[in-house]
Amino acid sequence: MFWIGTVVVVLGAAALLYRSSSDTSSAQRGQRGGRDTAAPVTTAPAHAEDFPIRRRTIGIVESIATVIVKSRLDSQVTQQHIRDGQLVKKGDLLFTLDDRDVKAAIARDQAQVEKDQATADRTALDLERYKRLAATNAIPAQQLDQANADHKVAVATVEADKAMLRSDEIKLDYTTIEAPISGRTGLIRVTPGNLVSSSDPLGLVTITQVRPIRVSFTLAERDLSLIRKAYITKPPAVVRAYAPGESEALSTGELEFLDSAVDTASGTIAVKAKFANEDFKLWPGMYVDVAIDLSVRPNTVMIPAVAIQSGQNGPFVFVVKDGKAEMHKVELAGVEGDRAALVSGVNDGDKVIVEGQMRLVDGARVVEGTSSNAGKAVGATQPTESEVAK
Repeated sequence: MFWIGTVVVVLGAAALLYRSSSDTSSAQRGQRGGRDTAAPVTTAPAHAEDFPIRRRTIGIVESIATVIVKSRLDSQVTQQHIRDGQLVKKGDLLFTLDDRDVKAAIARDQAQVEKDQATADRTALDLERYKRLAATNAIPAQQLDQANADHKVAVATVEADKAMLRSDEIKLDYTTIEAPISGRTGLIRVTPGNLVSSSDPLGLVTITQVRPIRVSFTLAERDLSLIRKAYITKPPAVVRAYAPGESEALSTGELEFLDSAVDTASGTIAVKAKFANEDFKLWPGMYVDVAIDLSVRPNTVMIPAVAIQSGQNGPFVFVVKDGKAEMHKVELAGVEGDRAALVSGVNDGDKVIVEGQMRLVDGARVVEGTSSNAGKAVGATQPTESEVAK
């Protein structure tokens, strides 16, 4: 019985060894077959073109000028010529105040001028008579001096009256309140019949300039040399404003202001751009995404951004050459939308793999085949029937 058990054990061990050898051979054949099978991929050609050096940040829209319109007189509003939110031009009539007191003061001033002018004329005639009498020693010199002084006093009084008249005429102008700037009115705080005062801090209405308009934002200190160059360039650098999350620009303007110092606390510098805002898409106080073109990098190789892979040694792409995938380490100059700009690693005209690269290794055989995202990559190679058959 012992030898029978021994034979059974030996036969079992031999069977296990045979099965293990068969599985190993099958796996090796499978691995060889996998290496020999070309992986389907989608490619897109690399193109060399001018690449804008663009910086993106968040900005706030602000008005170039805001004026609180106040009365310069203590009076009563008799007429209102505008409505809430109305667009006005500089010089447009806004309000009319009660001018009866001012007109009465002007009439009084005119009468006073005429009265004192008559006195000045009389003293001038007296002075001429005293001069003739003094020439013949008919009157003492002291009397001539007094006549001369009286005439000068009368003339000065007339000038004072005229000054008072001009002052009241200016006050009459204050009874018609005009727009000091062009812009949009806010909420009107007074209506006809209300008393207004020159000391009222709120004023009658606020006018905010909305075109042109500014966007204020900050940029990193490391880009200062590029910012300064873009600022002094004629024409200045182009700045675009976007609604948050939108890809279409609301408005396009130009760089207008660069602060005189860097904020050492944040490491940024304040910048402002001016926009024509003819369609009023930019509104004071709103936040916008800002993109500014600081410079242009000429003859830069551009590829679809989906081709970029991350590795332990940095970003890389797969380039198809002679039916094989070659791993190329790349240096990025920047990413704009769905395209990436490269400093090195890929040449103009190279075919980079934009889909199917996740399962590849360096030197793997590939064939351009079908892809659900083939149309998403600009210039992506479309499959042919022969390639699919392979």
